[in-house]
Amino acid sequence: MERNTIEFEQVVEKGCGIDVHKETAVATIRGKGVKTETRTYSTFTSSLKKMKEWLKKHRITHIAMESTGVYWKSVFNVLGDKFQILLVNARHVKNVPGHKTDKRDSR
Repeated sequence: MERNTIEFEQVVEKGCGIDVHKETAVATIRGKGVKTETRTYSTFTSSLKKMKEWLKKHRITHIAMESTGVYWKSVFNVLGDKFQILLVNARHVKNVPGHKTDKRDSR
């Protein structure tokens, strides 16, 4: 089976995708001059602050966050003052082809 690839113009130089759950947040960073890396953090404030420092260290500017329910709120409260955050609809992400995993969702 042949897969169609869709290319998009890169508008954000350094970004992060976060897949948020009740107890964990899986974050993947990528972009110009950034080695793609995925890390998992707990949703406790102390752990989210560590994620914030990691993102700042890599000069991330934008975050796309996928979450079901209200779990995104604690992540937004910790990260919202330093980054441009987009909350994306989990139903839309589920329509992306391929086997779903937290790591893949964060990418």
